[in-house]
Amino acid sequence: MVREVSPGAVTIGPLVCGGGRPFVFIAGPCVVESRESALRHAQALRTLTDRLNLPFIYKSSYDKANRTALDSFRGLGIDEGLTILAEVKRETGVLVLTDVHTAAEVSAAAEVADVVQIPAFLCRQTDLLLAAGHSSRVVNIKKGQFLAPWDMEHAAAKVASTGNRRILLTERGCSFGYNNLVSDFRSLPIMARSGYPVVYDATHSVQLPGGQGGMSGGQREFIAPLARAAVAVGIDGLFMEVHQEPERALSDSATVFPLAQLEPLLCVLLALDATVKERRHEG
Repeated sequence: MVREVSPGAVTIGPLVCGGGRPFVFIAGPCVVESRESALRHAQALRTLTDRLNLPFIYKSSYDKANRTALDSFRGLGIDEGLTILAEVKRETGVLVLTDVHTAAEVSAAAEVADVVQIPAFLCRQTDLLLAAGHSSRVVNIKKGQFLAPWDMEHAAAKVASTGNRRILLTERGCSFGYNNLVSDFRSLPIMARSGYPVVYDATHSVQLPGGQGGMSGGQREFIAPLARAAVAVGIDGLFMEVHQEPERALSDSATVFPLAQLEPLLCVLLALDATVKERRHEG
């Protein structure tokens, strides 16, 4: 049976993102660090989001091809990484999102992932966008740090040209001088005019790219206020990289959010989201 969804909504397995529904939470460690870590984080996040009745997609990358330095940890690679993500799905029952970096990777990633994600630096790569569209999976396109929000319509059009309109658009901050990003919250309603659900990435938005020389820095203290601001503007999904031990995370350690502090923040965000969407419906 085809699920009835509102215009501007996208089905992701049993979930619906957009159409005035509660935001979908996309979260997990930046990169697959090990089988044990992936299973532990996925189960902890599944337990928490089930308790809060919050739609959830587990996020982790099998490869981080855009690390600042050559010797930075990139992950376990596509074969081992996807094997672990497939086990995470089987054992915990979560939906999975992961990055793809080349058109050649998409087919294998789509066998496991429910959502294939186009990294921000690659959001204009036509062949990659077309391959993602042809995969039949939901495609999450992260807005490049160098793009205006209205330019994302062109990236979405490339995917939609394949007949696949199951597209999400994600804001993750814009370059603001050297080694700095800034969130322009006008981009959220501007991208929403495309008709596709809009996601806010609260953790990458506080990055300081290359801010520590051979690696990116970040300002973790601003994750929570920026997440609250985005939910207040109105979003369909919230993206956060989360780790049980942030200082020991093998990627983006400066900007992953501590799992132990997540529940009280999500409670505030859910209440705010409900208020915003109720008022919008009434209006």
